[in-house]
Amino acid sequence: MEVIMRLGALEGGGTKMVCAVGDETGKIFEQVSIPTTTPEETIPKMVDYFKTKDIEALGIATFGPIDVVKGSATFGKILNTPKLVWQNVDIVAPFREALGVPVGLDTDVNGSCLGEVTYGSAKGLDCVVYFTIGTGIGGGIYVNGRMLHGMLHPEAGHMLLPLSDKDPNGSVCPFHPNCFEGLCSGTSIEARWGAKAKDMADRDEVWELETDYIAEALTSIIMILSPQRIILGGGVMHQQQVFPLVRKKVLKLVNGYIQTKELADIDNYIVPASLHDDQGIMGALRLGELAYESGK
Repeated sequence: MEVIMRLGALEGGGTKMVCAVGDETGKIFEQVSIPTTTPEETIPKMVDYFKTKDIEALGIATFGPIDVVKGSATFGKILNTPKLVWQNVDIVAPFREALGVPVGLDTDVNGSCLGEVTYGSAKGLDCVVYFTIGTGIGGGIYVNGRMLHGMLHPEAGHMLLPLSDKDPNGSVCPFHPNCFEGLCSGTSIEARWGAKAKDMADRDEVWELETDYIAEALTSIIMILSPQRIILGGGVMHQQQVFPLVRKKVLKLVNGYIQTKELADIDNYIVPASLHDDQGIMGALRLGELAYESGK
């Protein structure tokens, strides 16, 4: 297929920034990883990378919270992130000024959700939720053909959950004593059990508690948003024993109240990410394409 557009993509993470060049079909021509240190060191390296790539637009999907509201006085700025040196940093302006191309912006998880909707297992659906469950937890939400934004963007990783009486430690989140991320992230698992999730695949008590929390969060999402598919990515979800437990517990919590063809086919309703961990960078390509189409 002839390449129509040459797009830049940036997936911003807490440990590395992935910069890539690709096209609107989701094909990635090349990519590099740049360590996430300080903005003063990291941003110029990323700008220099893209300066030589002759891109027509750039999509940025980055950690947040960030101001994604166009027209806002702080649009493009990373807000109250735990990565303190990145607070109040404008992640859009340096690229727009140096490259002179349209720049699209969203959160890293909204980018991953957009990647799955555009190129992956959620293609053709109108309402999709994507969670990454790794070092932290984030939720991307696609509703009625677009990523969900309101006064900001979803922070579904910080929805509040009832604290289990089987939980010896509770939350590790500095903001909330019982949020999804604080109770269920890889960081929380390690703090609670004293080892990394990948090293405890055979410890049933770890995954019973973990899947209790995940199922409660997903059931709330089902009741509120009624998504056509829920996609779970991130390092914790590489533990494949998690999916059968989560599906079983979600159905138990729903308790027959909602009966749809999607829930009847639960194995194809709550699913792993389908793009080999490239959903984020592929979603950033789509953000670039959308920015080009809107001319902003």
